[in-house]
Amino acid sequence: MNSNNYCVIMAGGIGSRFWPYSRNSKPKQFLDFFGTGRSLLQMTFDRFVKVIPPENILIVSNKAYLDLILEQLPMIKKDQVLLEPVRRNTAPCIAYAAAKIYARNHDASMVVAPSDHLITKENEFLDAVTTGLDFVTRTDNMLTFGIKPNRPETGYGYIQTGTDVEQGIRKVKTFTEKPNLELAKVFVESGEFFWNSGVFLWSVKTIRKELKSQLPEIHALFEEGSSIMWTSSEQAFIDSYFPSCQNISIDYGVMEKAKKVCVLCGDFGWSDLGTWGSLYDMSEKNANGNVNLNSNVLEYDCKNNIVVMPKGKLAVLQGLDGYIVVETENSLLVCRKQDEQEIRKFVNDVSLLEENSKFV
Repeated sequence: MNSNNYCVIMAGGIGSRFWPYSRNSKPKQFLDFFGTGRSLLQMTFDRFVKVIPPENILIVSNKAYLDLILEQLPMIKKDQVLLEPVRRNTAPCIAYAAAKIYARNHDASMVVAPSDHLITKENEFLDAVTTGLDFVTRTDNMLTFGIKPNRPETGYGYIQTGTDVEQGIRKVKTFTEKPNLELAKVFVESGEFFWNSGVFLWSVKTIRKELKSQLPEIHALFEEGSSIMWTSSEQAFIDSYFPSCQNISIDYGVMEKAKKVCVLCGDFGWSDLGTWGSLYDMSEKNANGNVNLNSNVLEYDCKNNIVVMPKGKLAVLQGLDGYIVVETENSLLVCRKQDEQEIRKFVNDVSLLEENSKFV
């Protein structure tokens, strides 16, 4: 393995769209959705450790999840976990990680990936990671992975590809965030557009140069703390200064403005497990199109549902078509899949209910 290659896994989200299975105390990246004995975070780590030295894998998350991370990933040390005191989106997260890596290795290249993506064609994906890291090490381009769309999805961002740079790698012409259905149909039919996977690769020198140009205040903050990275003073510095960072994504803050951005397109069996609907799409279904995730279920005239029940509980369902049914110890969700965007509203309402009535 190349000791100059690093991986940054972003694991700080709260997964509110997977309520009630995902909670603030244990968000979706720490959960075992498929009954494999491995959480989404563990599956992501297991994937990258095949091509990145374990000591070069950093986890960025919220301070509240340190113990969970160290429990689930015993191969890493505490100083490999970057703890954000508050959530400030992906640009400050990546700027922090880049500054920490640069403090140790000026010649490093890095791949940045979310902790909650599913990759079913792992060999193809890891080949792309290796190819991509080689490309960004040799050039001053930034690289993202594009996924060939199989439907006009409105929940993903899209990348329009331009001319070829190398075999399998093209220039990025435009980024488009979550188009409406009609525009998504045009994108898919054109053959020029790919889903934005949210996986990024670059040399540390390149991303720091772009951050300095596009987000100078964020870059300057972490530059100020460069001498204390990997020391006992690092966390106190982050706790004091990180909250002042602008809340902005790396897509908006850097990638959409940068001149030298490329895309490596592929089919990795990729899915952004952002919603119950996306999990349903990627899961094995029975003859009636139902997905029962490690659950005991009796179904009568039911189809196209996803059901999650606690161990030891039985669900008896009749006449449901296209529903999400999820029970936990103290909550039950029954919601049409087509209305799953309402779940965030449900979570807000539940929070108000808990505040007003001390509901547990």
